Amino acid sequence: QVQLVESGGGLVQAGGSLRLSCAASGRTFTNYVMGWFRQAPGKEREFVAAISWSGGSTNYADSVKGRFTGSRDNAKNTVYLQMSSLKPEDTAVYYCAAAERSRFLSGVLPATTRRYDYWGQGTQVTVSS
Repeated sequence: QVQLVESGGGLVQAGGSLRLSCAASGRTFTNYVMGWFRQAPGKEREFVAAISWSGGSTNYADSVKGRFTGSRDNAKNTVYLQMSSLKPEDTAVYYCAAAERSRFLSGVLPATTRRYDYWGQGTQVTVSS
Protein backbone atom coordinates (compact mmCIF):
# COMPACT_ATOMS: atom_id res chain seq x y z
CA GLN A 1 0.00 0.00 0.00
CA VAL A 2 1.04 3.56 -0.72
CA GLN A 3 -0.41 6.41 1.30
CA LEU A 4 -0.58 9.82 -0.37
CA VAL A 5 -1.36 13.10 1.37
CA GLU A 6 -1.77 16.31 -0.62
CA SER A 7 -1.36 19.82 0.76
CA GLY A 8 -0.98 23.37 -0.46
CA GLY A 9 -4.39 24.07 -1.91
CA GLY A 10 -6.27 27.27 -1.24
CA LEU A 11 -7.89 30.37 -2.66
CA VAL A 12 -5.90 32.49 -5.11
CA GLN A 13 -6.69 35.28 -7.53
CA ALA A 14 -6.48 34.75 -11.27
CA GLY A 15 -2.91 35.16 -12.43
CA GLY A 16 -1.53 33.98 -9.11
CA SER A 17 0.48 30.92 -8.17
CA LEU A 18 0.24 27.96 -5.83
CA ARG A 19 2.45 24.97 -5.12
CA LEU A 20 0.84 21.68 -4.25
CA SER A 21 2.74 18.96 -2.42
CA CYS A 22 2.02 15.27 -2.07
CA ALA A 23 3.84 13.23 0.56
CA ALA A 24 4.06 9.49 -0.04
CA SER A 25 4.67 6.67 2.42
CA GLY A 26 4.44 2.92 2.59
CA ARG A 27 6.47 1.66 -0.37
CA THR A 28 9.64 2.55 -2.24
CA PHE A 29 8.83 5.93 -3.75
CA THR A 30 11.05 5.49 -6.80
CA ASN A 31 9.04 2.44 -7.87
CA TYR A 32 6.25 4.77 -8.88
CA VAL A 33 5.38 7.20 -11.62
CA MET A 34 3.52 10.04 -9.95
CA GLY A 35 0.56 11.83 -11.44
CA TRP A 36 -1.60 14.85 -10.75
CA PHE A 37 -5.28 14.91 -11.65
CA ARG A 38 -8.11 17.32 -10.96
CA GLN A 39 -11.87 17.20 -10.73
CA ALA A 40 -14.19 20.16 -10.98
CA PRO A 41 -17.80 19.99 -9.76
CA GLY A 42 -19.97 18.04 -12.19
CA LYS A 43 -17.01 16.98 -14.31
CA GLU A 44 -14.94 13.86 -14.64
CA ARG A 45 -11.50 13.60 -13.10
CA GLU A 46 -8.94 14.75 -15.65
CA PHE A 47 -5.23 14.36 -16.13
CA VAL A 48 -2.96 17.28 -15.28
CA ALA A 49 0.63 16.03 -15.14
CA ALA A 50 2.79 12.94 -14.74
CA ILE A 51 6.35 12.77 -13.44
CA SER A 52 8.74 9.90 -14.07
CA TRP A 53 10.37 7.99 -11.22
CA SER A 54 13.53 10.10 -11.48
CA GLY A 55 11.78 13.38 -12.16
CA GLY A 56 13.67 13.64 -15.41
CA SER A 57 10.61 13.29 -17.62
CA THR A 58 7.21 14.91 -17.42
CA ASN A 59 3.94 14.85 -19.31
CA TYR A 60 1.28 17.57 -19.19
CA ALA A 61 -2.27 18.15 -20.30
CA ASP A 62 -2.47 20.73 -23.06
CA SER A 63 -4.58 22.97 -20.83
CA VAL A 64 -1.72 23.44 -18.34
CA LYS A 65 1.38 23.29 -20.52
CA GLY A 66 3.63 26.26 -19.93
CA ARG A 67 1.83 27.17 -16.70
CA PHE A 68 2.23 24.11 -14.45
CA THR A 69 5.41 22.27 -13.55
CA GLY A 70 5.59 18.86 -11.94
CA SER A 71 8.62 17.74 -9.96
CA ARG A 72 9.61 15.35 -7.22
CA ASP A 73 12.13 15.05 -4.42
CA ASN A 74 12.87 11.36 -3.94
CA ALA A 75 14.86 12.02 -0.79
CA LYS A 76 11.69 13.46 0.76
CA ASN A 77 9.22 11.05 -0.90
CA THR A 78 7.33 14.08 -2.13
CA VAL A 79 5.94 15.18 -5.47
CA TYR A 80 5.06 18.78 -6.31
CA LEU A 81 2.89 20.70 -8.71
CA GLN A 82 3.88 24.32 -9.21
CA MET A 83 0.95 26.20 -10.70
CA SER A 84 1.38 29.65 -12.20
CA SER A 85 -0.80 32.03 -14.21
CA LEU A 86 -3.82 30.40 -12.65
CA LYS A 87 -7.21 30.79 -14.28
CA PRO A 88 -10.72 30.41 -12.86
CA GLU A 89 -11.10 27.26 -14.94
CA ASP A 90 -8.26 25.68 -12.95
CA THR A 91 -10.62 25.57 -9.95
CA ALA A 92 -10.95 21.94 -8.86
CA VAL A 93 -9.98 19.37 -6.29
CA TYR A 94 -6.45 18.26 -7.14
CA TYR A 95 -5.37 14.69 -6.52
CA CYS A 96 -1.99 13.04 -6.62
CA ALA A 97 -1.71 9.43 -7.68
CA ALA A 98 0.92 6.71 -7.93
CA ALA A 99 1.38 4.13 -10.69
CA GLU A 100 3.79 1.22 -10.30
CA ARG A 101 6.28 1.79 -13.08
CA SER A 102 7.11 -1.88 -13.58
CA ARG A 103 3.73 -2.22 -15.31
CA PHE A 104 4.69 0.17 -18.09
CA LEU A 105 7.22 0.30 -20.85
CA SER A 106 10.18 2.47 -20.00
CA GLY A 107 9.38 6.13 -20.54
CA VAL A 108 5.62 5.76 -20.46
CA LEU A 109 3.93 8.41 -18.28
CA PRO A 110 0.27 7.43 -18.09
CA ALA A 111 -2.46 10.03 -18.40
CA THR A 112 -5.58 8.04 -17.54
CA THR A 113 -7.02 7.41 -14.09
CA ARG A 114 -7.27 3.64 -14.57
CA ARG A 115 -3.49 3.34 -14.92
CA TYR A 116 -2.91 4.62 -11.38
CA ASP A 117 -3.00 2.37 -8.34
CA TYR A 118 -3.10 4.73 -5.36
CA TRP A 119 -4.76 8.07 -4.75
CA GLY A 120 -4.63 10.83 -2.21
CA GLN A 121 -7.67 12.47 -0.65
CA GLY A 122 -7.37 15.65 -2.70
CA THR A 123 -6.82 19.32 -1.99
CA GLN A 124 -9.11 22.14 -3.10
CA VAL A 125 -7.80 24.87 -5.39
CA THR A 126 -10.07 27.83 -6.01
CA VAL A 127 -9.12 30.58 -8.45
CA SER A 128 -11.16 33.76 -8.25
CA SER A 129 -11.62 36.09 -11.21
